[in-house]
Amino acid sequence: MKKIAAVAGLVVVTAMGGPAAAGDGMSQQEVSREQYQVLVSQCRYADTAKARARCRAEVVELYRIGRTDKSLDCRTYSGITVCGKLRLSKSERQCVRHSVEQGVPYRRAEVECYALS
Repeated sequence: MKKIAAVAGLVVVTAMGGPAAAGDGMSQQEVSREQYQVLVSQCRYADTAKARARCRAEVVELYRIGRTDKSLDCRTYSGITVCGKLRLSKSERQCVRHSVEQGVPYRRAEVECYALS
């Protein structure tokens, strides 16, 4: 049921035009179809249904398909590709700190803790 509500919310945001509906005056960042797909797909790693729904809604609000954004921070570690700033939970942030203390580079720890913890 929660998945249906999340998808319905995403459809409503999309149908209303994303940020234009919010009235905040922000324009969407243009990204390639592949970048957009990564942004949407990485939401599956968020640790709760609410966080996954919020992640997808933010992608719809902040991005639109167009040209490749060469400045978008995309990275792949352990076969997992993510783009942009990751919203980490408290336990994921602790995982990152622990991994970095063990010598894992921050960017790698961030991706692995987000997706695998």
